[in-house]
Order: sequence, then structure tokens, then C-alpha cells
Amino acid sequence: MPWLGVGLASLLGLSCKGQSPDAAVPAIDIPEGRVKLAFIGDQGLDSRLWGNGPRAVLKLIQDEGAQAVLHQGDFDYDDDPAAWVRQIDDVLGPDFPYFVSVGNHDVERWDGPGGYRERMEQRATRLGFTWTGELGESAELHFRGIHLLFGAPGTLDRPDGFYTDFFTRGLAADTSTWRVCSWHKNQELMQVGGKTDETGWGVYEACRAGGAIIATGHEHSYSRTHLLSSMEHQTVASLSDTLRITKGETFAFVSGLGGRGIRDQKLAGDWWASIHTTTQEAALGALFGVFDIGGRGDLAFFYFKDVDGNIVDAFWVVSAVN
Repeated sequence: MPWLGVGLASLLGLSCKGQSPDAAVPAIDIPEGRVKLAFIGDQGLDSRLWGNGPRAVLKLIQDEGAQAVLHQGDFDYDDDPAAWVRQIDDVLGPDFPYFVSVGNHDVERWDGPGGYRERMEQRATRLGFTWTGELGESAELHFRGIHLLFGAPGTLDRPDGFYTDFFTRGLAADTSTWRVCSWHKNQELMQVGGKTDETGWGVYEACRAGGAIIATGHEHSYSRTHLLSSMEHQTVASLSDTLRITKGETFAFVSGLGGRGIRDQKLAGDWWASIHTTTQEAALGALFGVFDIGGRGDLAFFYFKDVDGNIVDAFWVVSAVN
């Protein structure tokens, strides 16, 4: 993969070291920013004695200095909200900001006393966050100036159009430079495994039109598109690893290596900038986004790092939204 962000890094006085023979991208120094988010999905539970799965990913998130997690669904697969929250608290601590989108494996214990939603609401309230809507399924909140929108297309018993309208209205009414649309499931061509069309294209296109980064899970691998001007038709706007987001052009990713196994690659396409599955000998890991770099509120750096310390994808993002 060509490293096209070096010129931008040089302008900012940031370091990009030479090519490492053991890495998929050049060895780099991760730039400092004002906010760092971690994106994961499809987690599972680890024994406290054998923390080489979900707990290893959480430890990576801690070690990388992330300030919040955005979890794109499928929490523990055991319908055990208490055990799942305990795992998070064991590694990250009870006061670590943790935001979720409900996944299909979370539906049985999503609602009701002691369920996932209640526990996430209690956590957010205790940490002083406010939101509009139903947290984890159709909600908006701001984290350090970043506009976060959480939906559940294809997961809960609501028509896809409900979520298309939700994202459209929320993005149109906000003036944030950075905005993220988060949900669990995919369209078939927005992942590289065995998933089928489950969300409809409306949510993808609404978030593209609103200049939002699209974060999903569901498929147990990592994949990231180039900058696209149409999600439904997979129209590539740029092949650069410096992605310039506008209202109309953005990128989507699947970050499904949170701990619950890894799957192989079944699909491909020229709209994919990075693919990391068992076919590429993938390991578990997380995608990190570092926002507001070098005093620039419109500049971010993203990288996917696995639990073995390898950075397998890295790219710059410039927001021209608002």
C-alpha cells in the first residue's frame, strides 16, 4: 500500500520512519492529538486467567491511550451484561467512557432491568454525558466536540427508513467538523466476508451525504474503503491515503476484530483500501482515530493496530465539513 500521507506529515513536522520489512505499512510514530477514539466490534468474554482475546484488545486500547471506545455491537455472546461490563472495568476501569451500538447478539438482553442498555445508560450518566434519543440504538451525543450518532439498522425491529431519517436529520442539524455514524450490521459489499445485505443503502448514503465517518462491525475482520462518492455504487473519489471528507464523500470501515475470532476473506473490490482477515494472517486488534492534530481541528490520523503490535493500516483524514 503506498504511503501517501508522508507529505502532509512533513508539513506538520510529524515523523514517518522508513519502511519496516515486518509491517504492512511503514513504521511510524503515532502523532499526538486532542482526542483519541478506539473502534471495535464483535468482542466476546475472556477468562480472567487467559486474557489473550477480548481482554488483550482492551489492554491494547488502554496502552494506546484512547480516551473512549466506540463498540459497534456484539458484546459478549453469552447474554451476560454483568460479566461483560465487569470485563471492561477490569481492564479499562469503571470510569472509562464506553459507547455502544446494539448488535444482533445483544438483542435478548438489550432491554429490561440489568440489560446492556440500562448499564450503558447508567455508565454514561454517572460520567456526566448527555444524549438525545435511545442510547445505543437511535441516539446522538458529543464527545469532546465529536458528533457521535448511534443506530441499529437491520438489528432492531424498525424499518431501515427510520434510521435513514434519523441520521439525515441529526447530521443536518449539527455543525461539528467531525461526525461518526456507528452501527453493527452491513450491506454485503461493505464487508469482505460472508454477510449479506442487512441494512439497506439508505443509512450509508445518509451518512455520506452528511460528511460522517461510517463505523460498523458484524463481520469478524477489518476492512476500510477508499474515499467514496457513492456507497451504493462503490464509486471511488480518491485513492489517496489522505482522505478529504466532505458532505458527499467519506469512507466506511468494519472493525470486527474485538476478540470473538477472525474470519477469512470471501469478497474483494477496487473500492477497498485495506483488508485484514485470516487470509492476510490477521490478529485481533482495534482501529484508532486521533483527532485534531498539531492544533488543526480538521486533521485526524487513523491506524489499525493488532495485539501483536503490528500496524496494518494507517491513513490521514482531513475534514472539510462545516
